[in-house]
Amino acid sequence: MRVPRECYAAPGTRKNFMQNGTLLAAVDLGSNSFRLEIGRLEHGQIHRTEYLKETVRQGNGLDAERNLTAEAMQRGWDCLARFGERLAGFRRAQVRAVATQTLREARNRDVFLARASEVLGFPIDVISGREEARLIYQGVAHLLPQSDERRLVVDIGGRSTELILGQGLDARVMESYRVGSVAWSMKYFGDGQFTAQAFQMAEIAAKALLDEALDAYRRDTWDVAYGSSGTIGAVGDVLAGAGWPSHTVRRDGLDWLLDQLLAAGSASRVRLEGLKDDRRAVIGGGLSVLRAVFDLLEIDEMQAAQGALRHGVLYDLLDREQGNTDVRSTTVQRLALKFDVDAAQAQRVGKVAAGLLRQLRGGDSDADSERAQRKLLWAAQLHEIGSLISHSDYHKHGAYILDNADAPGFALPELHRLSLLVLGHRGKLRKLDADYDDVMFVQQLMCLRLAVILCHARRDPDLKGLLFGCEAPAQAFALRCRPDWAAAYPQSAHLLREEVLAWQKTPWSLAFQ
Repeated sequence: MRVPRECYAAPGTRKNFMQNGTLLAAVDLGSNSFRLEIGRLEHGQIHRTEYLKETVRQGNGLDAERNLTAEAMQRGWDCLARFGERLAGFRRAQVRAVATQTLREARNRDVFLARASEVLGFPIDVISGREEARLIYQGVAHLLPQSDERRLVVDIGGRSTELILGQGLDARVMESYRVGSVAWSMKYFGDGQFTAQAFQMAEIAAKALLDEALDAYRRDTWDVAYGSSGTIGAVGDVLAGAGWPSHTVRRDGLDWLLDQLLAAGSASRVRLEGLKDDRRAVIGGGLSVLRAVFDLLEIDEMQAAQGALRHGVLYDLLDREQGNTDVRSTTVQRLALKFDVDAAQAQRVGKVAAGLLRQLRGGDSDADSERAQRKLLWAAQLHEIGSLISHSDYHKHGAYILDNADAPGFALPELHRLSLLVLGHRGKLRKLDADYDDVMFVQQLMCLRLAVILCHARRDPDLKGLLFGCEAPAQAFALRCRPDWAAAYPQSAHLLREEVLAWQKTPWSLAFQ
């Protein structure tokens, strides 16, 4: 067993692990298309080096039970295998893949994601609708000139539409609605026929779903409207091809485009300059949703933005890895403040837990060590978040809060992992539906539980002479203390002996010597 440094050393400060010239990659698993954006970091800006897009249309591969069909899954796997070949040689810290509405809905998403992560070579995060909206705004804002204008950003995707109000790089109001070009094309233009009645029904239905946006996105709350990605880009290209101003979508242009689609009579007969083949099948649904947005929010003109979700993912990846700009840390602080967490105890537990983890993982690189400690510190900061609801079952309430929280910056699986740490920081371990083969999770959980025990008196514990180690192949932890420690702190020693018994019911063990 490796004998590391004593565990009372203070956590290290954050370092900058991203250097100029570093390549970063974002993979966007959209409902209509999968996209890969690769950029090079230069002085805080990311400049595109490569962009790949494939029309996968997973959004129309959901059956009546909301399961992805075998064909839809295979299309996705095939595309991601090609992306994975391009990403060979990238480190995990350089790549982030996110999935949106179709995989939020799919009941069998875990089946798809297991294989998808394998062929891509990197984990895939399913993000919430509001997190998607936040990242879209970041992508749009980073590619716009600096300005104090109040912005409305609209992104009509395959199965969802995101609306965001923001200023500068700050997204202030974010929402996602389950209406999009693929879903509406399937529902109202499933036979490919364009009729005035079908468009009328599609627009009415879209307005009904978007109606709650009226108060939050009133015309007096924004100065300039921007449209991001898919539908709006496609409509803008068609209008520009017909002589309308470039990168601009106007209300009279939407009326003209509707007339063109009605004159064609069906998607297969539409012939418009600027309309790509992969957009023809979903232009009807996309146009109906866009017209509904224009009418509801009283938009006369919308600028086509260059930035999109994938650009936001790139800049968010940069924020996660350098500087004190990780939005997840801000989210954790906001939640701790909202639920009146004992900040001194949270900091105390976090310091001890991080020290224990450093002992276990002394061979990690600075970047890996910092990343693992940061996530453990979040769990420590929030481990008592449920105390405002109940003193006896606060760990259960805390886990529920996190699993259902609006948590900017966090992917859904990432937030659930944090909730498992909060749920498991005390009590019986068999209640956890956790993967005990995940060594990092088990180590973080063990460190958090031991830190809570050592800090049970809500004062700084005496850690002099305490050493912590692990034999990973044997899945055996050992905590050693100086000879007089147990006599000096009998309650702590008793709780640690109880902890030894708790771990006997798992594949891992703990020895207290």
